[in-house]
Amino acid sequence: MDVAGLAKELAVTPETVRRDLTALERRGVLRRVHGGAIPVERLGVEPDVADREVHAAAEKERIARAALEELPDGGSVIIDAGTTTVRFAQLLPDDRELLVVTHSVPVAAALVSRPNISLHLLGGIVRARTLAAVGEWTTSQIDDVFADVAFMGTNGISVERGLTTPDMAEAGVKRSLMAAARRTVVLADHTKFGREDFARVAPLSDVDTIVTDVGLDAELGDDIENAGPRVVVV
Repeated sequence: MDVAGLAKELAVTPETVRRDLTALERRGVLRRVHGGAIPVERLGVEPDVADREVHAAAEKERIARAALEELPDGGSVIIDAGTTTVRFAQLLPDDRELLVVTHSVPVAAALVSRPNISLHLLGGIVRARTLAAVGEWTTSQIDDVFADVAFMGTNGISVERGLTTPDMAEAGVKRSLMAAARRTVVLADHTKFGREDFARVAPLSDVDTIVTDVGLDAELGDDIENAGPRVVVV
């Protein structure tokens, strides 16, 4: 449903509708999107990489390009698993030396032949759905590193629950990756906002910057910023 249609049908102002939709979203009844709301996405089957690659492809491209502004001039970065982070890895510039740590097989494949990239691939049990290594072996290797910036993906972002993902093992690795970096930048299209998945990764106070697209509802974006991170909309 859209804000304008609800305002007309109920004979109230759009501002009243937006406030009510925000209140309902916080109760888990619906999810805010640009210009209105949609039914909340209940916990279900985690989509695999192939399905996620075609979802919001144009938005992910813009987000990945904008996230390049958060790169250090040189130094070390962590790149999390995810379709947007893979695109980010593919766009890394050739004009600087970078040390990249990742647990993602697709990210590693995108960077392995790059002469300006010193690639460190974390081992572990590779999940078929995300093509990312998880488990104690993975997290124990992360404990040995400290990077300038961690570029993270996520399945869900909400004010109340922060970053969430469907899998507990994946959540554990994500927490370790964030703890192993000086700054954390999250790459997430607008459909991730207002969604809460099974496993909690971290509160928003642990995130420095979120890069997203113009589909994000402005009021929800303000709520996210008030919780801690800077929100960059592209």
